[in-house]
Amino acid sequence: MSFMKSNTAGKKRTSDRTRLLLTLELAIILPAVSLMAFSVWNLHKIQRDKAIEAAIQRDFTYVLGFAEKKAWHKAAGILNPVRQEFPSCNSPGSDIKKQLDKILAEHPEFLYVALYDKDTDLLLWRFQERHAADEAWHKRLTDTMTMIDKWLPFEAPDMVHRVRVGGEKDEMPFGFEGGWVERDDDHYYWNFGYFIPAAAPRDDVSLGLVGFDPEYLRNSFFPGVITDVLSSKNTALRSDANPPAMMIRPAKSYIPWITSSGWDGGKPEMERPLVNVFQGMVLGIKYPGTTIAAIGAKFLRYNYIVLGALSLLMAGGVYMAYRNISREMNLARLKSDFVANVSHELRTPLALIRLYAETLELGRLTAKEKYQEYFRIIREESERLSALINNILDFSRIEAGRKEYEFKETDLGELVRTTLESYRFQIEQNGFAFEENIAADIPPVNVDREAIARSLLNLVNNALKYSKDQKYIGVSLYRANGSVNLEVRDRGIGIAPAEQEKIFEKFYRCGDPLVHNTKGSGLGLSLVRHIAQAHGGNVSVESAPQKGSIFTIALPIDPHPRQGQATA
Repeated sequence: MSFMKSNTAGKKRTSDRTRLLLTLELAIILPAVSLMAFSVWNLHKIQRDKAIEAAIQRDFTYVLGFAEKKAWHKAAGILNPVRQEFPSCNSPGSDIKKQLDKILAEHPEFLYVALYDKDTDLLLWRFQERHAADEAWHKRLTDTMTMIDKWLPFEAPDMVHRVRVGGEKDEMPFGFEGGWVERDDDHYYWNFGYFIPAAAPRDDVSLGLVGFDPEYLRNSFFPGVITDVLSSKNTALRSDANPPAMMIRPAKSYIPWITSSGWDGGKPEMERPLVNVFQGMVLGIKYPGTTIAAIGAKFLRYNYIVLGALSLLMAGGVYMAYRNISREMNLARLKSDFVANVSHELRTPLALIRLYAETLELGRLTAKEKYQEYFRIIREESERLSALINNILDFSRIEAGRKEYEFKETDLGELVRTTLESYRFQIEQNGFAFEENIAADIPPVNVDREAIARSLLNLVNNALKYSKDQKYIGVSLYRANGSVNLEVRDRGIGIAPAEQEKIFEKFYRCGDPLVHNTKGSGLGLSLVRHIAQAHGGNVSVESAPQKGSIFTIALPIDPHPRQGQATA
């Protein structure tokens, strides 16, 4: 009945631990999986809706609108002071020419200026003298003046009205006309701004005209606008290693007239006609060396890679958490088994000591030999208790980092003989054949006598516990490769190769049925390894199932003996 209760309690503890493990795993996995699923769904939505491409197109649309507005304000900034000083039709004729010539002299960006007044039928032209000797330019100016002369008288009233309405609405009181001219093999751009001179009477149909020099527009005006736009903080452009580039082309040609640095040819991704200021011009923008579609694909690919990497990291974290929790649960189980095994090992010698002590106390023995036998049994069980308690205390000190060793120059041969002699009776009582081989050339070695003796007894005690029919124990001490080797051999159940490293872990016990049926603390070999390493050596095992085991403690021969204590 007691066994059934214990078994049921053990199953309940296992069930509780399993439930705890599953709860912890789900607490980690479910949020991680939910986040990954949402991220994948979001990326699929971005890909389906082409959200990245749409965002870049919105940015480009804003930038092109900003560039047109920038060109308008820059042109207006040039025209505003000219409008204030522009002559009117009421000025004497000589004064008009002088004032117009002065404006040309102060503004080399103008190719020509003109004053028109409908009431007096005045249309006075003045142009830059630097182009007078250039026949091509002179012909272009003549053609432009002739063209304007033909339609200006008819369009002037509407032009004045538009400018006046714009001024009343607090808008720029200017207008612009322009376009491309193609005659024979000549292809050039013309543009002029117009305004009502500040000194003109209120009701007059009077206009001032200033024509921009196409070379100024091409070499200075538009490059300055593009540079300001691309470097402005007011735009929505992304600052990365591949900034966008812009160009300006004729409306009827795809050959760029002006390009920014970085333009690599090809067609722009987005375009916008300049309808308000410089008619006949089209603004274009793109990212050099790529397309909007490629940028969107790159963004998605990068995010999928990052998502995949995060998924791997999360999977690794979940695995590590699972492994650590499993390890802690297994350690808790081993500790529980350890307490049960130690309790059993303590109970057996205590029961024997109590039994024989009570028998001696009652005085029921008559033979002297029996007294000696009972005293010997009590002493041996006490020593067994002391060894077990010392193992537990040593393990506790090691776990707390407080284990100290006292190294002294020691005759290992004498130490091994003394230790085995105190344990020889128990070896023979268990029916074991015993063989001892101690080499004569063993030099003194700096060791902790008690720790080495305990290591030897732990190995011998294991051989006693885990041997079946072939009861044999051999202990050898010899020199090899600069070390002194202490070797314990048996012909017991052996150890599988997969478990030969694990047996030195604390609380670990092999899967052999004999091991589980034999009570033990699971600390002996862990202590042996710690002691060997604390002495600068190591412990190794050679074994095969059902063919016995050979445990070897290798201790270095120190040419400079140490005295004092070392803390593990």
